Amino acid sequence: MVDFFLSGFSTLGNGVVGYVVPFLFVLTIVVFFHELGHFLVARWTGVKVLTFSIGFGPELIGFNDRRGTRWKLSAIPLGGYVKFFGDESEASTPSASALAKMSDEDRKVSFHHKGVLARAAIVAAGPIANFLLAIVIFASLFTFFGKPSASARVDTVQADSAAAAAGIQPGDLITAIDGAAIESFSDMQRIVSTRAGQALTLAVKRGNTNLELRATPNLREIKDNFGNTHRIGVLGITRASSPEDAANTKVDPVTALGLGVKETWFVVDRTLAYIGGVFAGREAADQIGGPIRIAQISGQVSTIGLTALIHLAAVLSVSIGLLNLFPVPLLDGGHLLYYAVEAIRGRPLSERAQEMGFRVGLALVLMLMIFATYNDILHIFRATS
Repeated sequence: MVDFFLSGFSTLGNGVVGYVVPFLFVLTIVVFFHELGHFLVARWTGVKVLTFSIGFGPELIGFNDRRGTRWKLSAIPLGGYVKFFGDESEASTPSASALAKMSDEDRKVSFHHKGVLARAAIVAAGPIANFLLAIVIFASLFTFFGKPSASARVDTVQADSAAAAAGIQPGDLITAIDGAAIESFSDMQRIVSTRAGQALTLAVKRGNTNLELRATPNLREIKDNFGNTHRIGVLGITRASSPEDAANTKVDPVTALGLGVKETWFVVDRTLAYIGGVFAGREAADQIGGPIRIAQISGQVSTIGLTALIHLAAVLSVSIGLLNLFPVPLLDGGHLLYYAVEAIRGRPLSERAQEMGFRVGLALVLMLMIFATYNDILHIFRATS
């Protein structure tokens, strides 16, 4: 059993250089900009920042800036935090007794003595920074490398597939799905992959004839180039490989920015669709991964190149930004929920109510981490079986 356990973890790669370094590279970028969002808006609103930490636990290295903020790198690199003046803990929970004893000068720079809009802006700045980082990364990749695409022209149709049942033929060009224009084969794949079991209306150009066909993608398990299994919707077609059906379009910075926003929204939309599918029973929860899976994917992607690893950082940045907006106490979204209640009531929730909320939030976050780690370990064992 021990040998099997160790052999499973050996599939994570070739040691520190292969997996840990790419993982830390990606996570540090994402966490740094998330916390930088909190930090910049806090400074802008006059809040004193005590600590800016990448990671948790004991400090490894650090320094104090001219305003007294301690910038540090901590031993456990699975996140980070910004601690404001008036915070009792890294989760930005206050101490009523300590706040009551503050002088007027201290209250001016205390996070918890700022108005509800200022506090909400500081908290929301973290996830917003993640979204902005993703947009900038995507836009930069489009600007410097262009937009590669292949037309949604059908080369082959698999027998007994959804495409065959719908009457799709080799040579057909799919131009729209449910009214949404299709500019490339990847555009079509993105829609189809998330719509397994749902009937789609396809606009198809066959020679000089425009057709409207109905197809219902089948749910299939496929493996990527690294052996990871994904459950997605498929029509059962392959794309045409002729040179005239492939292109790499140069993109100006303004257009690239728009594409960056579109790409960021796609990640948000796909993530929310997956979560909704899990609760509705349409998706399997075993696709939820934690730090081990992120490390594994980071190592795999790093073998492709730095550009691919930076692209992964953008995707992860969107995911972390979105996760932090969930209305769970302890996360940014939970703080925003408290502030919304405070704005409606005209006064904050009691200290006991907030404390109970944070305990519930901590329990939910810990359960999610345990579940994700359990999935990660099962994923490793399945890959070696």
